[in-house]
Amino acid sequence: MDERTVQELLRREAEGAGADFFGVADLAPAHAAILEQGGPVVASFPRAVSVGVALPHAVVDQLPNRAERAVSMLYRQHAYDIVNLRLDHLASRLSALLQRNGYRALPMPASQTADTTRLRGIFSNKLAGSLAGLGWIGRSCLLVTPQAGPRVRWASVLTTAPLEPTGRPIQPGCGDCRECVDACPVSAFTGRLFSPEEPRELRFDVHKCKAYLDSMEKTRGLSVCGMCLYACPRGKDASARLGQ
Repeated sequence: MDERTVQELLRREAEGAGADFFGVADLAPAHAAILEQGGPVVASFPRAVSVGVALPHAVVDQLPNRAERAVSMLYRQHAYDIVNLRLDHLASRLSALLQRNGYRALPMPASQTADTTRLRGIFSNKLAGSLAGLGWIGRSCLLVTPQAGPRVRWASVLTTAPLEPTGRPIQPGCGDCRECVDACPVSAFTGRLFSPEEPRELRFDVHKCKAYLDSMEKTRGLSVCGMCLYACPRGKDASARLGQ
């Protein structure tokens, strides 16, 4: 079976299983960063299939009231836990399809913390989505899509299949906007725009973010924030369009 047929099968499988976003990324431009983060096995795969599931706007729009336990529970379940599980199942299915057609495939989890010192996974799903042309990485370090802003969660499948990249990285569309930066309760973002040559630490203090979430877990028994995701005007515009 040729690669175009396999790619169409992957797209159909993804969309049939509920993916709202599908793309293929050429990982070569980010090889050095991928090698540094994930090591030689992860960096040995030349391409990634990127899939995303849009979050329910009606859930995200309630985040300013996240001090209410019902709001926090709703967000944690329906905009995090369940969506991540859906993405992990989807990545597993796409990996199986690739393997059945004779290609190596390595599914990447939707949510992962492999490096407990730097608090990061072995692969950036947001980077894959960016390289696939599905969006750009904003000041919040989230992948911002034209269709739904950053209100999307992501998973990836690394593969040796000679798939055709679906796009190129999109130029950042944030302009001078700093809504996500200003919305952070602990000022974890510096406001610096993404550059693939720079470490995440120049843009985002992940330890501030984790300490804030840990404090909520201790005091309220449930850690939920998401204000950077809520504040993005692109996501708010997408939500507002549903009411028209």
